[in-house]
Amino acid sequence: MAGKASEKEQYVAYISSYTSGNKNNNYGIRVYDVDLENGYLKEKDKVEITNSSYLTVSHNHKYLYSITDFGVEAYTILEDGTLETINTASINGMRGCYVSTDYTDRYLFTAGYHDGKITVLRLNEDGSIGEITEEIYCKGIGMIADRNYRPHVTCVKSSRDNNYVFAADLGMDHVNVYELNHTTGKLHLMDIIRSDQDSAPRMVKFSLDGRFVYILHEIKNSIDVYEMKMIDGNPEFERIQSIPTVDHIQDGMAASSGLTLTFDFKYLVSSAAGDNSVVIFEIDHTSGLLTKRVCLPIAGEYPKDAALFPDNKHLISLNHDSNTMTFFNVDLKKGLLMMHGKEIPVDAPNCVVFHKLHQ
Repeated sequence: MAGKASEKEQYVAYISSYTSGNKNNNYGIRVYDVDLENGYLKEKDKVEITNSSYLTVSHNHKYLYSITDFGVEAYTILEDGTLETINTASINGMRGCYVSTDYTDRYLFTAGYHDGKITVLRLNEDGSIGEITEEIYCKGIGMIADRNYRPHVTCVKSSRDNNYVFAADLGMDHVNVYELNHTTGKLHLMDIIRSDQDSAPRMVKFSLDGRFVYILHEIKNSIDVYEMKMIDGNPEFERIQSIPTVDHIQDGMAASSGLTLTFDFKYLVSSAAGDNSVVIFEIDHTSGLLTKRVCLPIAGEYPKDAALFPDNKHLISLNHDSNTMTFFNVDLKKGLLMMHGKEIPVDAPNCVVFHKLHQ
């Protein structure tokens, strides 16, 4: 079941990576031309930035934002997909691990794993990052006296109606749901989606129509599906599915990491460290439920992120600990991944974002 991407359409891929500990690499973002027909990438540019842990493209497709050691950095996306620096802004805290924008591109959200902080910054019409409008330090004590003993915010993402902001707190085993004030950029806590104990919610995605919420759990190695309904003007959530992200769960042997939606919103892709596998789920747009189509190894260590190409016929895996990107042909009907082409070396890759060029 292929997507609708045409061979005439042109894409670039942005890859973020860590730069610390490598004196010969100051390039935390690389730009690649996408060979859609063959499912491969060709490097065309690279950008100097420290420890780009996560990237996002604005919803108007004009700007790219990245986490950096110094806060967040904004770029204009040029006609050929290369990047031109706009500005850098502080998030007044420790280095973030996730960045996203609201659906009007008026606000930028960052998540802080190390300090458990949510930061909201105003975005200007030229794409530049403005002042901080909100800072929330999540509080609490977790159940496990290990890394899950305090707040670790790993994802902050706007709902599709743009009224709410969801913040996954891996340390507290829940997702906070905030109402967004579109004028002030302030957040007001409306609800808490509580995950199973010691499940570690890591990433949040939404269905195309916004009715269903998909929460990836790092330790539980599962995706919980929630139906979101408005009751008396407030959001309420019902868990309708919990589905494993790995085939053979062994305690301490797997940790789910990446979660991406395909361009056509038909599939959800997740990857797992330890197990070193990728899983592809088909989304039922009526019920919101997931059906597993593929779950296979990716020939690398710690696939921190993985994504289907825009045609849904190929897959890329970013293997953080083996410093490689590996590529696969995908047969979703038969449930097969077939490795093809040479792996591409890249130091400690973190995140991949495909972007369609508008010509």
